[in-house]
Amino acid sequence: MTLTKSQIIVEGWRFIYHSYCVANQFQLLEMLDRPEVQLFHRDMPYIDPAWQTQINLFDRPVETLLRDIKSPAPTQLADVTLRMYCPWNFAPSTSAETWVFAATEWGIVTNAVLNGIGVKSLTETPVNSAAKIVTPSAWSKAGLIRSGVQPDRIAVIPLGADTSIYYPLSESKRQLLRQNFGWSDYFIFLNIGGQTDRKGIRPLLKAFAATANKYPHARLVLKGSELLYPSRDEIAEASRVVLTDAERAKVLPRLIYTGNQLSFAQIAQLYQAADAYVSPYLAEGFNLPVLEAAACGLPVICTAGGSTDDFTHPDFAMAIQSKFMAVEINGEKLFVLSPSWEHLNQLMQRAIAQPEFAATARIAGPLFVAENFTWKRAIDRLLQVILPQKSSNKFELSALKPILL
Repeated sequence: MTLTKSQIIVEGWRFIYHSYCVANQFQLLEMLDRPEVQLFHRDMPYIDPAWQTQINLFDRPVETLLRDIKSPAPTQLADVTLRMYCPWNFAPSTSAETWVFAATEWGIVTNAVLNGIGVKSLTETPVNSAAKIVTPSAWSKAGLIRSGVQPDRIAVIPLGADTSIYYPLSESKRQLLRQNFGWSDYFIFLNIGGQTDRKGIRPLLKAFAATANKYPHARLVLKGSELLYPSRDEIAEASRVVLTDAERAKVLPRLIYTGNQLSFAQIAQLYQAADAYVSPYLAEGFNLPVLEAAACGLPVICTAGGSTDDFTHPDFAMAIQSKFMAVEINGEKLFVLSPSWEHLNQLMQRAIAQPEFAATARIAGPLFVAENFTWKRAIDRLLQVILPQKSSNKFELSALKPILL
């Protein structure tokens, strides 16, 4: 019997370390392994023409697989077009179905996003008529609904982690890696991403100052991306605003920052060598580094009430107390979680003082991710949604919920 393949055209970004691009590339690689899928990719312009990658994010064979995906003809017909880029484009495609990946961070679709689309409201787009939305978390879905999207047009499909890249090392290899990094004598807190207010750099610096006061061997490693975001400047500004002179004198010698572009394997080494991952975010559409850190066996400390609630568990995650708040920024009403830096400090000190939690997380985190949140799982769910007529596991979009233990 000849298998009839479903044709999927993906329009998106590749080859830079932007969240949409990262998700797109791992999804593409997983779909390439599906015999029921015939895959095409159309590269879309980056938001900023200055965004250019300087290294390969994957090793050469995998990079070649991505580059060898065929481009579709301009008017090619397919079963589905899936758009993985910004600004969001809800216009009909040449495919039978059009799906748009859209993640909201600020509890609402911001004016900046609407301006990029060229509308004053999402209700001016075809979003409630033809195009449908894939979003990665319940938090993000709530933001889309607040902005006028009908709930039954939205499918929540969590992202995944590649456990062939993100996994815990043996203790001997981990110690050797820490030695190579110069971390052997320290307790390393790690955070990866653009170091902006939205990511929680201010409560993180404030809490770390208190933690370092009690535990002078603590170190804070921040991995930013100067290509996309001026993280070094954000850290300096946050330090100036939230820290006293005495706190800055305590923090700055214990702060390690890199904004260099790293491959996924190099980023995995940061997780594998660190002692705890910390993310006191205010607004996130998903927060993939938290999932990757858990896959590497790190205990994670992250804001309660947001997107990470969908894919964390008390066996390896400590939740920072937070308050849901409406805030006004540049005349615009946005919604955030305000994490308590005092509680964050308590959790950071607990991570140092209670090594038994790290021992539990080292086993529980990778197992939880492998069973629930790999890219294979993510694409299983995605294909069930965007190709329901060809899936043996059909379900209603409105019934789709985040998968939890």
